[in-house]
Amino acid sequence: MAHPPEMEFRPFNRWVSWVVPSFVVVNVVLFFITMYVNDCPKYSFSCFARFLGRFSFQPLKENPLLGPSSAALEKMGALEVNKIVIQHQAWRLITSIWLHAGVVHILANMLSLVFIGIRLEQEFGFVKIGLLYVISGFGANILSSLFLQSAISVGASGALFGLLGAMLSELLTNWTIYANKGFFLDLCF
Repeated sequence: MAHPPEMEFRPFNRWVSWVVPSFVVVNVVLFFITMYVNDCPKYSFSCFARFLGRFSFQPLKENPLLGPSSAALEKMGALEVNKIVIQHQAWRLITSIWLHAGVVHILANMLSLVFIGIRLEQEFGFVKIGLLYVISGFGANILSSLFLQSAISVGASGALFGLLGAMLSELLTNWTIYANKGFFLDLCF
């Protein structure tokens, strides 16, 4: 007996992932630009990995994540509440999503983005995942602004938590169709 068309099981359309890899490239390129702007040897005698020249890192006691100075991040658009509120630089709520404090920071965030984002983009498409990433990052920066009054903030962690929430929501909504539930729970937690 044939099922009516609306009752048939239809698997998800699989999209070719291009937004998430593009986001990774943008983040990495902006990290290199930030390191270029940082130019540690010009301002400090104790740069880490000085052989990298202009791309050498700030001293480890200043930035243990192997990255630029706070001044370079601020110049590039880091989230700083006073600049947003007093100087009306609301664009920092978006630009700080794409900046990272160091090699350790960007590596952790980009690996998370690849593992979570590509799978979600293939399942839900580039528009939904791209918008979710940007809106989650923007919302996280607004919340961060409420609590970080005197520090700067950078990174894609808020955007990644938005993607992680989408993954968890999708898992709970479609729990019965997963054969290996433990694998997906490990990814979410």
